[in-house]
Amino acid sequence: MEIILKQDIKNLGLKDDIVKVKNGYAANYLIPQGMAIMATPSAKKVHAENLRQRAHKEAKLVADAEALAAKLEGLTVKVPAKVSSNGKVFGSVGNIQVAEALAAMGYEIDRKNIDMDAIKEVGVYDVAVKCYRNVKATLKVEVAGEEAAEEKAEEKAE
Repeated sequence: MEIILKQDIKNLGLKDDIVKVKNGYAANYLIPQGMAIMATPSAKKVHAENLRQRAHKEAKLVADAEALAAKLEGLTVKVPAKVSSNGKVFGSVGNIQVAEALAAMGYEIDRKNIDMDAIKEVGVYDVAVKCYRNVKATLKVEVAGEEAAEEKAEEKAE
């Protein structure tokens, strides 16, 4: 069954994509949840007209996302964490902490757009950030022990 997605669905497609899915998945989950509509010929015509009208707005959004991606590319974000004596992080560092560190630097990125696994050791890691649909940036996340972060702050103060 062909459907038109009303929102981004991970591993299926992005908003306004026309995708083929199994009948049961569409009829029992996507359509009742309001995530999609059936792609009837009339719905496809309305969808095509909406896309045409939205095209110039889309170009501006893509340009803004590419500018943000250029700023983020190669940026190093330092995230302090409590660590044990052997360099293991108590708990883990996740996308929430990275989003907070980016916000402190002046970049408002939703944590859902930060694609990373939980970091459990001190070090430098590459993290992918989704700025817009197909616009992505890679930044470095440096996880440091809080003691090390405090020492660096004291050195700068002196």
